[in-house]
Parts: sequence; C-alpha cells; structure tokens
Amino acid sequence: MLKIAIGGQLSKSEIKDAIDKSGRADVTAEIFTDMIAARKVKAGEFDYYIGACQSGAGGALGMAYGILGRDKCVTIGMAGRPPKEQKVQEAIDKGAKAFGFTSDQVDPAVPLLMKLLP
Repeated sequence: MLKIAIGGQLSKSEIKDAIDKSGRADVTAEIFTDMIAARKVKAGEFDYYIGACQSGAGGALGMAYGILGRDKCVTIGMAGRPPKEQKVQEAIDKGAKAFGFTSDQVDPAVPLLMKLLP
C-alpha cells in the first residue's frame, strides 16, 4: 500500500480528493500539518509528501526541505507551468519523496504523480 502524507499551505482537501479519485486502489492519503507530514515520511510511516502553496516551493515544501533535505524535495508545477512528466519521473528516479506545486496545478499534478509513483 502506497501511503501519501498531504501537507502544504493550500488545497489540501483538493489534493486528497484528486488522489482518492485517481483510481489507484493501492494508495491511501491523509492530511496533516506540514511538520507532521514531513516527519511521517522521514520516519517511514508514509512513502511520499505532497503539498501546494502560492509558489510551489516555500509553503508547499518548507518543512519538507528542513526535515527530509533539499535533495528529497522538488517543485513540479508553478503558476502557468504545469508539471512535465519527464521532470517528475527524473525526480522520482533520483529519490524524491516530497512534491510541491502551486494550488492551480492540482488537476495536472496529482494525476501525473498517481501515474508515476511506484
């Protein structure tokens, strides 16, 4: 079972809804504060962290940067720039555990993550 911790400053419910509607029966997702979500991933209780904010980095990934390390975090979508499949796949292949994007990118970002996350 793939477990996703949802953090970030915005769109937490929308992210959870998109994950739930993805059709992946092997995925569960729970909403937490940023700090708790990142700590659960660090402890191995959850596999990945997903968050959204205004910039796709600061409020979405701030705690994840500090707790998981910058090398485990990636901004995959920003205002007007939807995520690119190749960039997301490369991040996953390099061991990324936390994914951030702007709140206007929930619709393209979550389905792409659900497609690519193992």
